Amino acid sequence: MKSFYVLNSDSVLVRQTVKSDIPEIVKLQEESFADLAKIGNIWHPHELQNHLEIFPEGQLVAELNGAIVGSATSLVVNLVPKYADHTWKEITGDGMLTTHTLKGDSLYGADISTHPKVRHKGIGHKLYQGRKDVAMKFNLKRMIAGGRLYNYCEYADRFSPLEYAHKVVNCEVHDLVLSFDLINGFNFIKILPNYLEDARSLNFASFIEWKNPHFNPIIEK
Repeated sequence: MKSFYVLNSDSVLVRQTVKSDIPEIVKLQEESFADLAKIGNIWHPHELQNHLEIFPEGQLVAELNGAIVGSATSLVVNLVPKYADHTWKEITGDGMLTTHTLKGDSLYGADISTHPKVRHKGIGHKLYQGRKDVAMKFNLKRMIAGGRLYNYCEYADRFSPLEYAHKVVNCEVHDLVLSFDLINGFNFIKILPNYLEDARSLNFASFIEWKNPHFNPIIEK
């Protein structure tokens, strides 16, 4: 698939989140997701603190010239069946990550954000690579997520959510979220309805999956 992004990420550092990062992450969320911030659908300090207590290895930030310009929140889940329908609130424990279990086989991407002023510098790509490293460290079968169909609102009068997603997969239409997921090695699985309250996606998300090529089924947890 052709890339819509130019990777220039040598100066970007991805590291594990620490408590002192929380105020900057909240500010990043407000600026990255202005539309969701209006309805309170962004991380709050107490949630971020809970994430660090539950699964610190799954919380990442990206630094550029000493400033936090990206963040990623992840947890480990066991989805049964493996492509089961779910909502963002259900899979994340309403954002508190109380559904996290190291007995699971899948790293779930609850959130990823990059500052709008520094997009197209490979920051999201490096955050995804950091997540893949976490999946490999914990010997997880895969990484999955529900990505909101960011540009679907512009096409909803012409296509169903599934038709729209297939057009994105075939590079006939560009979607800010799904197109980026695809060039980072994810496969589109299906549509998740009523995933997250969001005017742009009309609450629809794409179920995406990346399979860990280094997964070892012999290693027991």
